[in-house]
Amino acid sequence: MGPTPRTLEFFYDVLSPYSWLGFEILCRYKNFWNVHLQLRPTLIGGIMKDSGNKPPALIPRKGKYMTSDLRLLTQHIQVPIQIPKDFLSVILEKGSLSAMRFLTAVNLEHPEMLEKVSRELWMRVWSRDEDITEPQSILTAAEKAGMSTEQARGLLEKISTPQVKNQLKETTEAACKYGAFGLPVTVAHLDGQTHMLFGSDRMELLAHLLGEKWMGPVPPAVGARL
Repeated sequence: MGPTPRTLEFFYDVLSPYSWLGFEILCRYKNFWNVHLQLRPTLIGGIMKDSGNKPPALIPRKGKYMTSDLRLLTQHIQVPIQIPKDFLSVILEKGSLSAMRFLTAVNLEHPEMLEKVSRELWMRVWSRDEDITEPQSILTAAEKAGMSTEQARGLLEKISTPQVKNQLKETTEAACKYGAFGLPVTVAHLDGQTHMLFGSDRMELLAHLLGEKWMGPVPPAVGARL
């Protein structure tokens, strides 16, 4: 038997396009590196409030830079991001509470579907400029990701339950305790130590910490899957 896989926790919110970038890189590398990847649906609004941080879109220069940055990164990382037309409304008004509660329910009952459903919600809001707040929108995303209508409806009925609400709150609080001030956050547990890395551009540093090979955001043997 080989060495025990190291645990990586990835805290994310589908409202965050940078979370999508980090998510895809880690999903590409999880079979290359000796790691156990734990996807942790988190509420970015809770982290912003707890840390006193503000969304980049609220600061004009950061917002302008973010738009340009994402256009470059979508080519480099090969993730099909398109900025929503009503960008500020998506970020500041509509939010992602229902979507993240739904992903929390998925993680509780059908964790094997979490990667696919998360990706489809990102595809809706950050690639096709579609809604992720209405129940039908979430159902459509879940079904497109491969869940049955019965499964998806059953989970949607549970997003207002104390179990789901408390789990999302606890996950968000866990990210805050690690020191999160935004998303994505990757937490590596190595040799009794915990390393919190912020952003989607710390994956090469993560490889260094793990003692694993970094082959760029799109490993040659994988290629982009989107």
